[in-house]
Amino acid sequence: VQLQASGGGLVQTGGYLRLSCAASGFISRINAMGWYRQSPGKQRELVASITRSGRANYADSVKGRFTISRDNAENTVYLQMNSLEPEDTAVYYCNANEGPGQTPKYWGRGTLVTVSS
Repeated sequence: VQLQASGGGLVQTGGYLRLSCAASGFISRINAMGWYRQSPGKQRELVASITRSGRANYADSVKGRFTISRDNAENTVYLQMNSLEPEDTAVYYCNANEGPGQTPKYWGRGTLVTVSS
């Protein structure tokens, strides 16, 4: 399974960005897809995830601002990020697991999101 992420960039506080992540390869192995992020000096943290059936889970810090969605026909997951804050600045990594409750097994290359104050 390969994951290709795109959509990062530079945005001002209060702005928005949309990240995309397309999966290819052995798609049938994929269950949940999602996004982690990592800021300098911090551990990688879960941002949001979504199951194949569409059930979403969010970190408290992004609830109400970020929305994760998934197009199973296109094997793509999206992260709509609104009301961005400087604290959202990080490298965002797309990921996927193979079953309920499992840790991510597949990772895409990160995409940098920078929010200027």
